[in-house]
Parts: sequence; C-alpha cells; structure tokens
Amino acid sequence: MDLFEAEQQIYQDALKHVNDVSQGLPFDFDEFAALTKEYGVLLKQLRRVTRFADRTTVDLFENNLDLTGKVHYDALTGIYNRRFMEENLKRTIKSLSRFNSVLTVMILDVDFFKKYNDTYGHDAGDICLKTIAETLSGCIRREDDFVARYGGEEFVIVLPHTDEYGAHLTASNILESIIKRRIPHEKSEAANCVTISIGVTAAQVEYTHKASDYIKRADEALYMSKQNGRNRYTYLKFEEAEK
Repeated sequence: MDLFEAEQQIYQDALKHVNDVSQGLPFDFDEFAALTKEYGVLLKQLRRVTRFADRTTVDLFENNLDLTGKVHYDALTGIYNRRFMEENLKRTIKSLSRFNSVLTVMILDVDFFKKYNDTYGHDAGDICLKTIAETLSGCIRREDDFVARYGGEEFVIVLPHTDEYGAHLTASNILESIIKRRIPHEKSEAANCVTISIGVTAAQVEYTHKASDYIKRADEALYMSKQNGRNRYTYLKFEEAEK
C-alpha cells in the first residue's frame, strides 16, 4: 500500500469511528489513539517524500536553466552559436527598422584551414579556432555587437548601428588583430601565419529586410575576398532579395 492509499484508509477508519459514536456506540479511546499514531507516522513519511520532491524539482529547474544558457553557445569556442546568431539577427533587424537605423553584417573564414588541420592536427586546429574567436570578441566592444561561430571555420559578426564607414574600420582592425596573433601556418598561400578573409555588407534597415539576405550578401563578399587572394575584406552594398 502506498502513502496515499494508507492516508485514505486512515481517513475511512476515522470516519467509520465517528459514525459509530454518532449512532450511540461508546467512544473507543484505544482505537482513536491507534489511528492518531498511524496518521502521525504517515505524516512523517509524507514530509520526507515532499522534501525529496521539492529538491528534485529545484534540481530540474536549475539544470534546465543551465541547459537554456548553454544552448546559445558554441561548445568549442565559448562564443555564440549559429542558432543564437540567426534568432538574434532577426530580432535586431526588427528593432533597427523601427528607428531607421543601420546594420553591418560580416562573415569571416579562416584561410586554408583544411591545410592547417592537415599540417598541425585537429587539436591544434581547435586551439586555432578558439584563438580566432577570442580575437574577434576583443575587436567588438559595444553591448549590442556580437560574434558567433557560424560553422566549421566560419564566423559571423553583427554590428547594429554601424554604417559602411564603421564597417570598413572594424574589418581592417580585425584583419590586423588576427595577423598580430602570429599563429604559424606554413602551408598557407596567403601568409606565413593564420589569416582570415571577410565579407561585409551594410544597410539602412527596413522592415522588409531579412536576416538571410544580409548573410547571403556578406557571403558573396566573402567569396570575392577569397577569389582575390584572401587575407582581406570585401564590402558589398546590401541588396534585398527580389520578391
């Protein structure tokens, strides 16, 4: 018999005893004392179960909070992941469109990263990506700016309230900051150290703009940077996709 069944049985026994007394039978102190003792034991058991259930609920809540926080971060680099970037970019566009503000989006790719992994190993490749992520994070300082790992060796930087001029300054600073890390890359065809290529686009935000259009345009600019020798950035004015 479980605790709830036991509680129900005690209740039924007590109710029967009350009915017997109401019908003229003598009050049985021994039976009443036994029922009271049983109920006291049951209450102690119920309290233990309740405390355990409360602790379990708290643990589950804390674990869920922990998972909720981690779901937006890249496990390797510790920066935001693609899921967060896509969701937050949509929110950013919606917000900026209300104030007719500007937005810059960049896509960055580590040059000849496959050759880097082949030469130095995947563990070194992971360290390289962590260093790149740390460097990119250090290049953006405003609260609304953010960098995310887009996938593999690709990263995305979103810069609200940043126009074309600001985009050029930021891209130049990023290229210089990566070079300064002097991560050796003997198989690179762009330099003797790790470099990156960047695609940049910027626009005055309108409510019809889509996050995918900014990513697509920045990716087109990134492709041009690669075609033109890598270790550089290319700026392309934003173009809204045709309806």
